[in-house]
Amino acid sequence: MNRRNTLHLIGAAALLLSGAAPAVAQTSVPVSSAPIRVGEINSYTGLPAFTIPYRNGWQMAVEEVNAGGGLLGGRKLEVVSRDDAGKPDDAVRIAGELLSNEKVDLLSGTYFSNVGLAVADFAARNKVPFVAGEPLTDAMTWSKGNRYTWRLRPSTYMQAAMLVEEAAKLPARRWATVAPNYEYGQSAVNWFKQLLKAKRPDVEFVAEQWPAQGKLEAGPTVQALAASNPDAIFNVTFGADLAKFVREGENRGLFEKRTVVSVLTGEPEYLEPLKDEAPQGWIVTGYPWSQIDTPDHKAFLDAYRKRFNETPRLGSVVGYAMMKAVAAAIAKAGSTDPEKVVDALAGLTIPSPFGPVTFRGIDHQATMGAFVGKTGVKDGKPTMVDWRYADGAAYLPPDDVVRTLRPAE
Repeated sequence: MNRRNTLHLIGAAALLLSGAAPAVAQTSVPVSSAPIRVGEINSYTGLPAFTIPYRNGWQMAVEEVNAGGGLLGGRKLEVVSRDDAGKPDDAVRIAGELLSNEKVDLLSGTYFSNVGLAVADFAARNKVPFVAGEPLTDAMTWSKGNRYTWRLRPSTYMQAAMLVEEAAKLPARRWATVAPNYEYGQSAVNWFKQLLKAKRPDVEFVAEQWPAQGKLEAGPTVQALAASNPDAIFNVTFGADLAKFVREGENRGLFEKRTVVSVLTGEPEYLEPLKDEAPQGWIVTGYPWSQIDTPDHKAFLDAYRKRFNETPRLGSVVGYAMMKAVAAAIAKAGSTDPEKVVDALAGLTIPSPFGPVTFRGIDHQATMGAFVGKTGVKDGKPTMVDWRYADGAAYLPPDDVVRTLRPAE
């Protein structure tokens, strides 16, 4: 036995000295056929009403890309997904793990604006592309914008501008606002006030309520708004906070003879759960999925229903278009090299369920639009009525203004 072991050791040493590689190394995947890995981060436990349909959307996009032959000569697109629990610090830690341990080629996702900004800062420091699907704060593409961060959805500025068009037509002069007290809510209120005053110098804002996100105390909030006796209300709450605000406002008569202008409330993930308590006549941005009959949307709707046996939410569209944009950028770049992917995103145009969307090179904001209309009832269910599609390109400031808002790179 000793002699046999000695011979084995001598043979192994000779193999190493000859420079021959161990047999196991021959099973490694060649770089040319290795999957392209995308690190995806979102608040799945923090806001499942939006993020679960969103995940369905990006999964469907990945399946379509791979069924079509993949990218860069047949490489599969692979997503490594993580939950940030709605916490910026967790999101940054996860981003680091995805980059160092999972060896992802780029980052995508996030929902809450403060989380998106944290990941955007990480992307800039680590020079890795980040395609943000949902966070709406304007800081992401303007005051805190960077070379590596790009955003798909229309921003708070864009949606505020869309709603101000309708708000300016109202006779209301006295306005009150209610919004979650973090980056997104603050940005939405700021732009709505600025843009409405520019169109209607006669308006005044008589009250502001700033509940903590997810912790709205409906009674005191509604009471304070009513005490200011506004003619109209601008609402930025969503999710569970929206439901509490609507219920308490109806019970206390806050909405009687007052118009409410509301961001996101027309999105089915927030409107449909309200059922028979859903408000009617609010001016909103949203997604009337059952009424859009364009070829692009019909193809998406049919494919989504077939794949998941349910109807899409706005999150579904965002997740789908975001991952399609990631794939298109890599294909255009012809590489996963970070600098080439970032360069490819500038001016990139992709098809989407809402029509063509272009990522502007000047501020990295996409031109995806939103549907503007009123809350109502169709077939016994809450939905949007009297709506129109507002093309995002028409609601962005000109280049000379953007240059004053975004730091030079």
